[in-house]
Amino acid sequence: MSIPDHVLVVDDDPDNRTLVGKLMEKNGFRVSKVPDGKGLRQLLEKSQPDLILLDLSLPDEDGLVVCRNLRSRSNIPVIILSARGEDMDRIIGLEMGADDYLGKPFHPRELLARVKSVLRRARTLPDDLQEEDSNATYRFAGWVLDVPTRQLYSPKSKKIFLSGGEFALLKVFLNHPNRVLSRDQLLDFSHGREIEPFDRTIDMQVSRLRRRLGDDPKKPSLIKTVRSSGYVLAVRVERGGDNHGTDDSGPGD
Repeated sequence: MSIPDHVLVVDDDPDNRTLVGKLMEKNGFRVSKVPDGKGLRQLLEKSQPDLILLDLSLPDEDGLVVCRNLRSRSNIPVIILSARGEDMDRIIGLEMGADDYLGKPFHPRELLARVKSVLRRARTLPDDLQEEDSNATYRFAGWVLDVPTRQLYSPKSKKIFLSGGEFALLKVFLNHPNRVLSRDQLLDFSHGREIEPFDRTIDMQVSRLRRRLGDDPKKPSLIKTVRSSGYVLAVRVERGGDNHGTDDSGPGD
């Protein structure tokens, strides 16, 4: 028998914690519940959940700060649950490293679908990218992405943590270097057709990925914007022990 996925609910409202917790348990998840950022940190010292459901209005600190700090040291998927449902709040949440954002009130089935989708994205790549590279190591512009461990290392060998969405998006670029990819292509390849994004989903994720790579947003040298077309990873990429790399002679595709 497989071990059920562990979901951590972080919400200061006890009724909300109980409601979401029961929903997750009813659908086969193992659940932990904490009321604040301090409780989250204490639990993470003892165990590693598979996914975190994070409310923004915590009593001890802002949930966005919690999300940003969590992403700086962990790859655990995060879904923000918040009564702040405006597009700008969602954009900021994604910029802070959340994998998804769901406004309150929400339908239980939608929350369950989002949880399953984020967990699936965190563990697998879409069919378009199922190449023989599950043990690959990518090298580009001094950076190294180790696929088996899902770890990114900077040119100074510093470990950079990526969210599931950031990892999938970087893999798309590394598998298609020097080729212009449209926003629709990037969305399909990195997320599949499981979600219904709002207009700036890919733009926000590209922006976050650029920051992870230290790429100047005003004059990016790694992930460049091609006006009216999409984005291109404009560097040579070497995969595994392949010395000649995957240096396509684009851009253009």
